[in-house]
Amino acid sequence: MNPKWWKESVAYQIYPISFKDSNGDGIGDLRGIISKLDYLQDLGVDVIWVCPIYKSPNHDNGYDISDYCDIMKEFGTMADFDVMLREMHARGMKLMMDLVLNHTSHQHPWFIESRSSKDNPKRDYYIWRKGKNGGPPNNWESYFSGSVWELDPQTDEYYLHLYSKYQPDLNWENQVVIDKLHEMVEWWLKKGVDGFRFDAIAHIIKAEGYPDAANPGGTATVRAYEMFSNLEDVHTMLQNLHDKVLYFYDIMTVGETSGLGPEQALDYVGDGRRELNMTFMFEHMNLDCAAPGGGKWDTVPWKLTDLKKIMSNWQTVLHNRGWNANYLCNHDQPRSVSRFGNDLFYRVPSAKMLATFIHMLEGTPYIYQGEEIGMTNVAFELIDDYRDVETLNYYEEKRNQGMPEAQIMSNIHKKSRDNARTPMQWDDSEDGGFTTGVPWIRVNSNFREINAAAAVKDPDSIYHYYKKLIQLRKKHPVIVYGEYALLLEEHEEIYAFTRTLEDQRLLIILNFYEHEPVFELPAEFAAGKQELLISNYAPSKEDDLTQLKLRPYEARVYLERQIQA
Repeated sequence: MNPKWWKESVAYQIYPISFKDSNGDGIGDLRGIISKLDYLQDLGVDVIWVCPIYKSPNHDNGYDISDYCDIMKEFGTMADFDVMLREMHARGMKLMMDLVLNHTSHQHPWFIESRSSKDNPKRDYYIWRKGKNGGPPNNWESYFSGSVWELDPQTDEYYLHLYSKYQPDLNWENQVVIDKLHEMVEWWLKKGVDGFRFDAIAHIIKAEGYPDAANPGGTATVRAYEMFSNLEDVHTMLQNLHDKVLYFYDIMTVGETSGLGPEQALDYVGDGRRELNMTFMFEHMNLDCAAPGGGKWDTVPWKLTDLKKIMSNWQTVLHNRGWNANYLCNHDQPRSVSRFGNDLFYRVPSAKMLATFIHMLEGTPYIYQGEEIGMTNVAFELIDDYRDVETLNYYEEKRNQGMPEAQIMSNIHKKSRDNARTPMQWDDSEDGGFTTGVPWIRVNSNFREINAAAAVKDPDSIYHYYKKLIQLRKKHPVIVYGEYALLLEEHEEIYAFTRTLEDQRLLIILNFYEHEPVFELPAEFAAGKQELLISNYAPSKEDDLTQLKLRPYEARVYLERQIQA
């Protein structure tokens, strides 16, 4: 079982710019976070993951860092950070920082020096290459569209950026760079932070020689994931970071490692690997992509049986060998109730059902800000209301290709990262109580109906349902450590599974749709021995678990004690 505090924790993700503004400039900040710590303590979360708050010109909402050891002025000061950390610890909550080690901002002093001349001592801190045949050094395509290479006229060479041209990749083949990054990580640990979410960590090593990728379909450029994702030396680098720095602190680490199945994830999180505690899986985030591994914008309806296969595989492979990080949305993904639930007619029950799903899986559950009150996707009519660089690049690219405006905007409404980045809806006052000024991005217009103040007052709200799920997790070790087993593998509407630890067994029954299918109790269960722990509907006296007619998006969790092994 190998108990660890981070296995037993519930994490809450804060996207600072959109969480709470304390000074009326329309931008969330550290003092805003401090003002809401009592709310998070009441919810019951243990770890707060804060997205980047470092000094940054903010071309990619803080994921372009210009100083690793300073705070973005819009967010506050290092003194504010120290207060925030102290106040979190005083409430029994831990802080997990979001750290980008793959790239910096183009305004980082290292890059300013690196680009100044070919013989600058810091030239090799980044990845520079000469062009080829009058163009970029290879055909790799950026995550944000276009080539990964940007020509710098000052030295007539290209630098590599897997993301925006304002985010040049660091050279992890340079030992000086590695040493400086290690020193910076330890600097934060000495300040007392409790862990890191390592952004884009799977990409720190690139294919030797930077060869062209295969060119299927005759397209001019291709996404060359295999050329800069999860290469073997990534593990060497993480093991070195662990052995030289992380090992000496009792912290929580999670990696952003796209493109992996669970067997490959064990290379990062397997017991004894000396790398990370857990990684974020991405397979379930691609369920609604039209083509496997294809672009995110072209969507198709997703199937519950496919979700079962993916989640069951991760649950089964990692059991007693590694650890899962479970989530349904974050700052890069659409709102979970809009994507996997029903935000029109069954917002409350479907949000509760999805919460039950994530919190009853083996692994650390992550709540994204606003998920605990059922915040939904936004559908701005005008592209001018969007702020996300990926969304804006997609809009321009498709406009230039002649795609109809209505189709472009429909795709953006479904998949833009700004769905998750609209301001937190605190109350029904102007702009949802997020700011007294003009918010950096518009607030979702449904804030008068969906807000934290109303949710806290309503004992039957999504918020209070989350509180109960978190309390159950702290009370029943089987929820944390129990072994997962899937039931009804081919059922298209019901997702049912068990979690078993010693002589206790959980039965989790989830209806993922608005229909009313019947759940039949499997033969291995003794009827009448199950205690209902939680449900998103009031139980009925006529309930018969042997033949249970489920209501739309119904969720039930039963506990069975003293089962025979």
